[in-house]
Amino acid sequence: MNVGGKLEWTALEYEEKDRGNDWFWALGIIVVASSVASFIYGNFFFGLFLIIGGILVVMFAVKKPDLVFYELNEKGLKIRNRLFPYKNIKAFWVKKDTEKPTLFIKSERAFMPIISMPIDPNLADQVKDFMISGNVPEEEIKEHVSEKIMEYFGF
Repeated sequence: MNVGGKLEWTALEYEEKDRGNDWFWALGIIVVASSVASFIYGNFFFGLFLIIGGILVVMFAVKKPDLVFYELNEKGLKIRNRLFPYKNIKAFWVKKDTEKPTLFIKSERAFMPIISMPIDPNLADQVKDFMISGNVPEEEIKEHVSEKIMEYFGF
């Protein structure tokens, strides 16, 4: 909603996936087989790493997504409590050709500089107007290939 010079919306942190028992069994079999092979070949640290990684994947798979608050105002883009000033955003792109419109921003961060966030279909044009009014260049930005691969495997 647009309230006095700012645009606010909320969205789930990520799209929750329905994972059946088969998904968890497949993950368990892969982790156990890989770690047993690592132990047989004497690579105990890698085997332990695989087990810990498998446990963490299961923990994240059963975690429910949080509701994230977004705000565009005269200073910049606010995600939860973190403000990304317009001057620190290198470029943006509003992808609205799907049923799930998405705002992509290219930030100055060295690690994971592309940030994507879902937006309400009714707010897509207003989000674009806010970013342009903040003098942020519009540049086509796409999802990273690794995100598409992770989505394919149910993460």
